[in-house]
Amino acid sequence: MSLNYIWSGFFLVGFLASLAQFLFLGDTEIFKRIIDGTFDSARASVMDIALPLAGVMTLWLGIMNVGEKAGAIDLLAKLISPFFSRIFPGVPANHPATGHMVMNFSANLLGLDNAATPFGLKAMESLQTLNPSKDEPTDAQIMFLVLHTSGLTLIPLAIMAQRSVLGAADPSDIFIPCMVATYVATMTGIIAVAIRQRINLFNRVVVGWLGGITAFIVGVIWYFTHYLTKAEIEVVSKVFSNFVLIAVIAGFIIGALRKKVNVFEAFIEGAKGGVKTSITVLPYLVGMLVAIGVIRNAGLLGFVVQGFSWLFSHLGINTDFVPALPTALMKPLSGSAAKAMMIDTMQTYGVDSFVGRLACVFQGSADTTFYIVALYFGSVGIRKTRYAISCGLIADFAGVIAAIAVAYVFFH
Repeated sequence: MSLNYIWSGFFLVGFLASLAQFLFLGDTEIFKRIIDGTFDSARASVMDIALPLAGVMTLWLGIMNVGEKAGAIDLLAKLISPFFSRIFPGVPANHPATGHMVMNFSANLLGLDNAATPFGLKAMESLQTLNPSKDEPTDAQIMFLVLHTSGLTLIPLAIMAQRSVLGAADPSDIFIPCMVATYVATMTGIIAVAIRQRINLFNRVVVGWLGGITAFIVGVIWYFTHYLTKAEIEVVSKVFSNFVLIAVIAGFIIGALRKKVNVFEAFIEGAKGGVKTSITVLPYLVGMLVAIGVIRNAGLLGFVVQGFSWLFSHLGINTDFVPALPTALMKPLSGSAAKAMMIDTMQTYGVDSFVGRLACVFQGSADTTFYIVALYFGSVGIRKTRYAISCGLIADFAGVIAAIAVAYVFFH
């Protein structure tokens, strides 16, 4: 029911905010902006998201099916099952969902959003086969969703590329701050869900895996900062990310050929689900993105930022970070809108300014919680979100606090 109240609240709060601006500020264009925005959001949901997603889904679900026929997904599931069996106790050992989740997390880690989405939707579909109540998520589905919304990314390639386009002196200087912020968000998300599900995180296997992941991230940071220049970091990130992706495709095909699988037929078999999935999620995307557009076009974010600025200034807190907050506030709602906010902030305050860099760290600190809930739960027909949104927002909030703290350390 929480999604029901949130969705309704977006429209009602947006209406009240627009009515107040009309009555007290004399803004006669506010209603037109909101209605025009609903049409724009509805069109963008279909033309800019659903249709491109259909193509990407068709490709990667086909590739995924080839990987399953090759046995690669089962192999991944076996390798990581000791850890996943602790944080996903409801998923049987060696279940295909484990391999799908690993593929999703790996693609996210490398900043490969286009590949991560099909893997994630396939993982949610696999987890749904274990769900006795089809309109309500299981504990495992909530843990997976929150981990995904925390947006753990090792290489924020898209953000570095955008900074380069805008003429940043060192496009990759936000690399470490983004990694730190998104790692804090992810760990917070794991802890929040573990508390709700009473999962023991002090188990030796869990501590070993999380400690190993932490050591790996610290090692990458140390190597990149000690042995690579800023320009080399960007090049290595770009080459490594895309090399891994093409290597996965080649590995799946080679494995399938060794098993005498008809690779092309396996691809077509899996690809058929791409368009079907995209059509299934279309109403959820249109509904959520239009509601988000109402909030945005009603100007609520501007009022919220002004309120924060007033509050922090009266508390004696440095307010230099406040102009970057629109990116942080928009991020849980819409990735494309948050990206637009980030670009606008860099153009307004300077790509290498403190505010411009902080906006980039906000963009890389977490993922789009409401969009992901609508997309992933909608793809399998889940309507009741339980505590998925609240835990996702807790992770987002932790990422925002970490982003502000690390930005002051690195750039202020």
